[in-house]
Amino acid sequence: MELKLALKVDDLDNVATIFANGIVDGTQVEVRDKKGNSEIMTVIGDVPYGHKIALRDIAKGEPIMKYGESIGAASHDIRKGEYVHVHNLDAMRGRGDL
Repeated sequence: MELKLALKVDDLDNVATIFANGIVDGTQVEVRDKKGNSEIMTVIGDVPYGHKIALRDIAKGEPIMKYGESIGAASHDIRKGEYVHVHNLDAMRGRGDL
C-alpha cells in the first residue's frame, strides 16, 4: 500500500500540509521536507486535502508555523499528528487588533 503524502515546507514549520484524499483518523502518512527527509506519522482526526497536521506536540498559546511564518496560535494543546484547523488554532492574520 502506498503511503499518503504530507509536506513540511520550511525548517521552522511545526505543521505539514496533507496532499491526499481520504485521510481519516489513524491513517499513516509520509511527511517529507525539502531536504529529502521523511517520517511516517499517524494522523489524529479526519483531515481534508490541503489541510494541516501537527509535526510535534504544540502547547496552547504556541505559534503555529507554516511556510516559515506564524499563521496563528494554538487555542488548545495539540498532539503530534493531530488535525490543525479553526477548532484548535486562533488565526492572527488580518484581525486588526494587534
